[in-house]
Amino acid sequence: MKKLFTTLSNIWKIEDLRARILFTLLCLLIYRIGSFIVLPGVDSASLDDAQAKEGLLGLLNMFAGGSFSRASIFALGVMPYISASIVVQLLGIAVPYFQKLQKEGESGRKKINQFTRYLTIIITALQAIGYVRSQISPDARLFSEPMFTISSMFILTAGTMFVMWLGEKITDKGIGNGISMIIMVGIIAQLPFGILSEFNSRMGAQGGLISFIVEIAALFLVVMFTILIVQGVRKIPVQYAKKIVGAKQYGGVRQYIPLKVNAAGVMPIIFAQAIMFIPTTIGSFFPSAQSSFLAAFSDYTSLTYNLTFAFMIIAFTFFYTAITVNPVQMSDDMKKNGGFVPGVKPGKSTGDYIDAVISKITLPGSVFLAIIAIMPSIAIILGVNSQFANFYGGTSLLILVGVVLDTLQQVESHLLMRHYDGLMKTGRIKGRTPVSAGGSVI
Repeated sequence: MKKLFTTLSNIWKIEDLRARILFTLLCLLIYRIGSFIVLPGVDSASLDDAQAKEGLLGLLNMFAGGSFSRASIFALGVMPYISASIVVQLLGIAVPYFQKLQKEGESGRKKINQFTRYLTIIITALQAIGYVRSQISPDARLFSEPMFTISSMFILTAGTMFVMWLGEKITDKGIGNGISMIIMVGIIAQLPFGILSEFNSRMGAQGGLISFIVEIAALFLVVMFTILIVQGVRKIPVQYAKKIVGAKQYGGVRQYIPLKVNAAGVMPIIFAQAIMFIPTTIGSFFPSAQSSFLAAFSDYTSLTYNLTFAFMIIAFTFFYTAITVNPVQMSDDMKKNGGFVPGVKPGKSTGDYIDAVISKITLPGSVFLAIIAIMPSIAIILGVNSQFANFYGGTSLLILVGVVLDTLQQVESHLLMRHYDGLMKTGRIKGRTPVSAGGSVI
């Protein structure tokens, strides 16, 4: 406990780190205040928020920190930006022009960011119209149409762009990972309500306090398991040839390429979830033609839904890892810098070796990711409240664990640069994205 207080004291002593933390907290406070400001022309007392807390809408509501169900000016949060980022990232794989921009360095990155912002505006405007028509009932509208829809579209779009701006400011002047921090705060804001809801339901049911304590212990074990998956790496040793320039010797050291067990991050779950909601969407357009097949995919606790969901996550993990981690480029970079894997020929043999290692570690990584993804459904089947069950796995838990680890890594880097002790007694905190593997959007 004494070491904890000493570390907190050291954090506060570093002027730059202190300023960054305070700036980040200020931005997050502004975001949370804005999430409670209701859209003009909406009667908050007449809102029916029960539908906005179930299924996909419940997940969006969690990411938006409850703004979605409150019809806030930040109701859409940063989800349109994430959707635009995914689209642009996929265009970078399929469209030569975007591939060229990715190779142009800083100037190309600025152009890609500009495209992402423009696409975010378009997606937000479309989602805003759909949100107003589907989530705000006519009884809750104080303005007449079409003025209400038009004004709400502009306000929701402006709200999303402002949240994006806050995220960029946190990245530049705060601790970093601005968009991820905003999503994390939105998820954490729902945790007390989930715990309270589960506590109240357990107090009135059989088992009482003992069942609640067992659920908290199970949640702790799931979080520990998720941390192991996020931080798990397979190190490939790389030896660099010795070079003597003048009186100095360069190279001759052994380093490692850290290959992530889960290099794809949360992207496979996001892709799989988007596809899994297609049958439900089709069924909503043709309610009279509902079949047992569509009904099975409408129930996210059914065996059919979860098996299909798990299989798609495994498939998307292999796909996303293949497009983000390039063994050939890694092999070429090592060869140019005089590096080689001991016992493996440089060039194509090294690329094949790295590719084989990636394939071997991606299989267990994808299976574990699928298990984490279906954990909320398992928790609901075992009797856990759906609001609390969302924290037992899925995208929300992966984002929470990843962002917390990244933030702690940033803080530890500042401490070690000033020759203070780190946050851990032994070793160092590892973030989600190593230098050799591609990072995820979130």
